[in-house]
Amino acid sequence: MPKHSWPNSRLSNANRHNKSTASESIKAVAIYEIVKGLGALLGAVALWRWHSNLELWLQTATVSWQRNFGKILAPQIESSVQIAQRASQNWPLFLLFICIYATIRFVEAYGLWQDKTWAYWFSVLGYGIFIPVEVYYLVTSPFDWFKLFILLLNIIIVIIVYRNMKRKGLI
Repeated sequence: MPKHSWPNSRLSNANRHNKSTASESIKAVAIYEIVKGLGALLGAVALWRWHSNLELWLQTATVSWQRNFGKILAPQIESSVQIAQRASQNWPLFLLFICIYATIRFVEAYGLWQDKTWAYWFSVLGYGIFIPVEVYYLVTSPFDWFKLFILLLNIIIVIIVYRNMKRKGLI
C-alpha cells in the first residue's frame, strides 16, 4: 500500500464526501444545461417544421394553452409568440442561432459533468452576467413570478458553481 494512502481514515472519508457532494451539485447544473439545450433543439425543430404555417400554429398553440392553463405564464407565452413571429421572417438565421445556443448548452454541460475548470468559469460568468439584467427587468416591469423564479434559479446556480470552484481551489 502506498505511504500516503489512508483508505480507512476519517480524513480520507471526509474528502471523498466533500468531492461527492460538490460533484453531485455540479452534475445537477449540467443536467439543467442539457434540459435547456434539448428545449432549444425542440424549438428549432418546431421552427424548421412549421415555419411556413407558423402564424396558424402559434395561434392554435396559444388558444390551447389558454384553454388548458388560463393566464399561467401568459407574459412568457406572449413574449415567445412575438419572438417566434420575428423568427418566421428570417427562420434560417434564427434556426442557426438556436442551434448555436443548444451547442453551447451541451458543451457547458459536458464540461461541468467532466469537472473541467473552464466549464466552471463559463458557467459562473454566464449566469452571473444576467443577474443584474434580470433584477432590472423584475424591478422595472410589472411583477412576474416566473421572472423571480428564473432570477432565483440563476442565483442558486452561481452560488453552487462558485462554492464548487472554491472547494477546488479555483478562486
